[in-house]
Amino acid sequence: MSGASPSYGPRPWTFYLLALLFTLFVVFLYGPMIAVLVLSFQGPSASLVFPLRDPGFMWFDELFSPRRTGDVAGAFNRSLPLAILVMFMTVLISVTAGFAFRKRFRGSTAIFYMAIASLIVPGLVLSIGILVTFRYLGLSATWYGSALGAHLSWALPFGLLIMFAVLGRLNPSYEEAAHDLGASRWQTVREVVVPIVFPGMIAVALFGFTLSYDEFPRSWLTVGTKNTLPLEIWTMTTNVTSPALYALGTVTTIVSFAVIGLALSSIILIQRRRSRGK
Repeated sequence: MSGASPSYGPRPWTFYLLALLFTLFVVFLYGPMIAVLVLSFQGPSASLVFPLRDPGFMWFDELFSPRRTGDVAGAFNRSLPLAILVMFMTVLISVTAGFAFRKRFRGSTAIFYMAIASLIVPGLVLSIGILVTFRYLGLSATWYGSALGAHLSWALPFGLLIMFAVLGRLNPSYEEAAHDLGASRWQTVREVVVPIVFPGMIAVALFGFTLSYDEFPRSWLTVGTKNTLPLEIWTMTTNVTSPALYALGTVTTIVSFAVIGLALSSIILIQRRRSRGK
């Protein structure tokens, strides 16, 4: 019968095995975050473990008290601008490099492999090398100098790989049509190419921000005397034994999910506008 729903046979045992593995993966991934979220609302008489007692917002207030939790506000004020700088520079360099690599030139292969080589270099080794280089040049390690370069060495290869893939799939006929209609090279890039590859640019920006925001190995020796947020969290695990650590984890997780949500919402909005314009 035409109106009958299609009939499917019993699922194979591999389906249930993969479903079980996926469920365990989700529990392993999000279970600790949920536990940290719940324990961040512990009361003043509670400990670092369950059960939850006298729930409140006390430990969120303690985050901004240097007497017990360290310089959390200062660490956040360094991590956030650093992540934003890395994000913008990653997008700028990745997009311009993506345009340059659309046409092969002498030495392009060597430059490409040199650009992504930092992905296989251990972060701590790179951090030591940058610190030694800065000291040799008589420069001080700072979050806006040495740490910025260290974070770019981690985020930039991901941005390059994304933009190479996005621009490599771009049909040249769109640009040729724009040139035929009298558009200049800059107008073609601004009004044709950039709107098409903009979702890829958002993905690059997301990688740049998140990889810098929670980077520890490349920050350890390059940020100088003032910690970034990941280093401050690591310090709190050795010096502070209170649920303030959980509160800090909750705040940083919310910030990360907010950035991811903003990026995904932007991509969805762009796609909807494109579908309406067709």
